[in-house]
Amino acid sequence: MRLKAAAVEEPLELLKGLVDDMFETMFDEPGIGLAAPQVGVSKRLVVIAPVADDDEGENIGARLVLVNPEITWFSEERVPYEEGCLSVPEITEVVERPRAIQFAYTDLDGVRREHDAAGLLARVVQHELDHLDGVLFVDRLSLIKKQLLRKRLKQLADAARS
Repeated sequence: MRLKAAAVEEPLELLKGLVDDMFETMFDEPGIGLAAPQVGVSKRLVVIAPVADDDEGENIGARLVLVNPEITWFSEERVPYEEGCLSVPEITEVVERPRAIQFAYTDLDGVRREHDAAGLLARVVQHELDHLDGVLFVDRLSLIKKQLLRKRLKQLADAARS
């Protein structure tokens, strides 16, 4: 979880089983985004549930599979939002992130795509791409908040190791 994930280089059709498993895991939890490193696969692969992709709440209406995604632009404006994570259960905290982003990715058909997002989709993409770089949302908290959460985070880490 703390390592930078490797680029996906294998044929995309080999990912379909993993993608199906990731969606099933994400929806069982329930979550709205999941990165491959969260399920023990160190690859630059993310799945996202249908979520609002702009400030008006317009829904993308479809699941997204992001292969080798990257953020190509982000707004200077930052907004706070309470985040949680399937990898850090039972902890939610307010995190500031850029309000709007542009991101590029390859879909499972091998097509390179670009997408603009503001609102929840922008937040989810940023959160999940952090996982691909070994970053958890708690890493983005202030030092004071991290210190307040230190005991709970240690308990979670100890439980994960046992």
